[in-house]
Amino acid sequence: MKKQIALILGCAMLAGSVLTGCSSSKPAESAAAPAETTAAEASAETTAAETTAAEAEKTEAAGDVKIALVTMDSIDQHWVTLNEGAQKAAGELGVTVSFMSPNTKDDAQQIECVNNAVAGNYDALVVAANGPDAISSALKEAADAGVKIVYVDSPANVEAEATFSTDNEAAGKTAGEEMIKALEAKGITSGKIGIVNVNAATDSTVKRENGFRSAFEGTEFELMETQYGEGDAAKSQTIAENYITQGVVGIFGCNEGSTTGTGNAIKASGNADIIGVGFDKSDAIINLINDGYLLCTMAQNPDVMGYEGVKAAVAAVNGESLGGTVTDTGVSVITKE
Repeated sequence: MKKQIALILGCAMLAGSVLTGCSSSKPAESAAAPAETTAAEASAETTAAETTAAEAEKTEAAGDVKIALVTMDSIDQHWVTLNEGAQKAAGELGVTVSFMSPNTKDDAQQIECVNNAVAGNYDALVVAANGPDAISSALKEAADAGVKIVYVDSPANVEAEATFSTDNEAAGKTAGEEMIKALEAKGITSGKIGIVNVNAATDSTVKRENGFRSAFEGTEFELMETQYGEGDAAKSQTIAENYITQGVVGIFGCNEGSTTGTGNAIKASGNADIIGVGFDKSDAIINLINDGYLLCTMAQNPDVMGYEGVKAAVAAVNGESLGGTVTDTGVSVITKE
């Protein structure tokens, strides 16, 4: 009987021990809670680290993007300003933009610049074509090699991701209208008008001339045969001086060099009655306007072309489809201050 009682008491004590062990499980769970929180924090830190790594990889990838900027030349203030806009975008986006332009307007040199960019494994070309046809074969080869192409100012005859340029025909017409108003204000309703262009191929300047000529439709003015100075100020001045000897009442310069040459020719002639109208903006052109040797100039926004051109090139390299859109970057009529 005693053994039975002892056995019963032993079982009771064992049961109590088991119950005590189960009741102690709650404090154990509370102790584990901080461990679970720590694990969550560790997971968050891992996610943050992965995000930082992804961002770093993205930044590194952006930094690896190389863009070649190939304009008609590297001397005209227009192209210098365009490059400044391109470099601003490059700094913001963390990419490299190399200004790889010839020192003069020359098709062969521009083609060489394009070929050098392809050989140098550049990802994109931002191009102002000297002529739409001459450079096209080189650009086609570049595109076939996977190089993205964006046009600024003046396109070639190869499809591009996007184009950023002035509505040159509309701006040329505005230049003609400004000249007509100034001539009529002097009581002049007829006479010869000279045009100094770059060449017969450059898309942008050809459109400016077409727009300028359209402004004179239905008037009594005689527009003379266009003469070409390759955008060189000295050559353009000689052409403008020849026009002056033929008794012109007005001269239109289609780009920076043409305009500077025209203004210098009018200044040298001493005949301030000749109305000179031009295109592009530089310190020399502004001085000629303020001194009364040029009426006005159509000022483009080359910095906007360069800035937006680089942004578009980076987007294209990153796989974005731009659809070949053409964006008008605007123009302003600059007159005497």
